[in-house]
Amino acid sequence: MDSGVLRLSSLPKTWLFDIDGTLVKHNGFLENGEELLPGVKEFFENLPNEDIVILLTARKNSQIPALAKFLQENNIRFNHILPNLPVGERILINDCKPSGLKTAYAISTKRDEGIRFTLDIDKGI
Repeated sequence: MDSGVLRLSSLPKTWLFDIDGTLVKHNGFLENGEELLPGVKEFFENLPNEDIVILLTARKNSQIPALAKFLQENNIRFNHILPNLPVGERILINDCKPSGLKTAYAISTKRDEGIRFTLDIDKGI
């Protein structure tokens, strides 16, 4: 990722997002209610419609309906929410395409900073 731009192919993608501290304020739901972090709404507006969005969280099943409602009210689209996950590292392993196209990315952000990069779909990749 160069200068705050994530450049990807035009192939349909699967996005995995942690929720707390990445999309919404970490533990905000325990304090003053859910709060979207900076850049999240704009980033989601630019995700291609054919992409799949999977949200990851350590929250309990009982907390998911209120979270899903908040996300839907704020136009944060998702296909699945996976709750009850461990609080440790999240690891993604994937193979490269025979063409050499990189098929796995990991972006670690500072807690509660939001999304500070833009998406560029390059039809030439």
